[in-house]
Parts: sequence; structure tokens; C-alpha cells
Amino acid sequence: MNHGASITFAGVRSRYPGSEIDAVGGVDLTVDAGSFITFVGPSGCGKTTLLRTVNRLAPITGGRIEIDGIDTATLDPVAMRRSIGYAIQAIGLFPHMSVGENVAVVPTLARWTRSEISSRVDEMLELVRLDPARYRNRRPSQLSGGEAQRVGVARALAARPRTLLMDEPFGALDAIVRRELQAELKQIVASVGTTTLFVTHDVGESLRLADRIVVLKDGTIEQSGTPLEILAHPRTPFVRELFAEDPAVARLRDAARTNA
Repeated sequence: MNHGASITFAGVRSRYPGSEIDAVGGVDLTVDAGSFITFVGPSGCGKTTLLRTVNRLAPITGGRIEIDGIDTATLDPVAMRRSIGYAIQAIGLFPHMSVGENVAVVPTLARWTRSEISSRVDEMLELVRLDPARYRNRRPSQLSGGEAQRVGVARALAARPRTLLMDEPFGALDAIVRRELQAELKQIVASVGTTTLFVTHDVGESLRLADRIVVLKDGTIEQSGTPLEILAHPRTPFVRELFAEDPAVARLRDAARTNA
């Protein structure tokens, strides 16, 4: 089992070149090792940018991010990105590579031995419930959306990262497949102990997955807390409205208040 990394955001700001406003405007947040955090909020609230500051795919124009107490600005960005799992909605599987070769990308770059890579590919495909004998030699074009996303998760976790970043990875999938993968992902990351940051605009998905929810609005944190805390005690009208739109969420909120 991996031990997840702790992550600290200290006054983090991010402004893209040419913009006159911050996409992320001074975020302070401590993420405990091994926890599952969801960033939730409407489009344009800064959740994807905040996620991408962790692996420095988005610029950090103020403050700092520490992973296990080390300022990421002092790390080689290429080596750091290879040490962090990353999965996105578009999946980004290489179409000219087999499933097995896709899963093996980062271990190959890290110069694992051939036998280590082969063993790890099989292990990861089994973890995401894809039979290696059936799937390792398939091409991405031969996969369903759900299968492709499973391969994306396997690839993100293949090199045993202590941090996993996920940007709306299930957003393009139908509701039934999405629910199935949500349940599987929760079990997978718990079993490997990886610290997970997960971006979603779906409040129901956020509630189902998170140990802790971070609600973002206009590039800043509106509220941070456990699902129970967010549902039972929304701190602002924005948070209350965000979590009141879905009837299923309303039922969860009522139950949370009863148990709070």
C-alpha cells in the first residue's frame, strides 16, 4: 500500500498570461495524506486551475504549494509530474499504443525493468476490473467509454504515485457507468492509500466520493468541510443553493441534519 502525500496550499494565486484577474485568488488549504478531496463549483470558479497548480500545469503567481513539506517550486517539473497521477475527462490514451503500453507509459519513462512493467500492467488492469488477457493488447479504439476511463485510472496509478489528480474524469460517461466507476474509484484509492484531488461540477458525485469537499467560487474557497458538515451547515447562500438543486442531494441533506 502506498502512503499518500500531504499537500499544503499557502496563499496560492494563479493568473494566466494576458489576463487581468486571478483564476485562483489566494487559496489556503491543507490536504491530509491519504484523503479524498473534491473541488466543486460552477464553471469558471477556478477548480481546474487550482488542481493544475499542483503539478504546475497552471502557473503559480503567488503563494506556494508544498508536497510533504517540500515547496514544489524547488522541484524539477518533469520529474514532479511523473510522480503525480493525472486523469482527465478526455482520458488522453495514445491511440497508436495498446492498452498495456498506455498503462506502462510512466513506469517505462521511470526505467522500470521489463518484468516489473509487465507485472504492474497486469496488476493495474486487474485493479480496475479489466482482464489482462483480454485487454492488454487492445487498442483504445476498441474500448467503450467506461473501459477507456478505467485504463486512464490504471495508467494514472501505475507508477505508484502518492498524489492523484483527477479533472472531471467521468463527465462524458452515462449515469449508470459513471455511478459504477465512482464506487470502484473510491475503493481503489482507499486500497492504495493515494491522496486524491478530484474536480467535479456534480455535487452528487462530490458527496459520494469525498472525505472532504472544497467549494469554490470566483477563485476562492467558499467553504471546506466533510460532506455532512457541508450539507447540514452551509455557511453561505451560495453553498446552500449549490447543494439544494438536486432532489437526491436534498434528501441527503435532510438526513445529514437529522444526524448532525
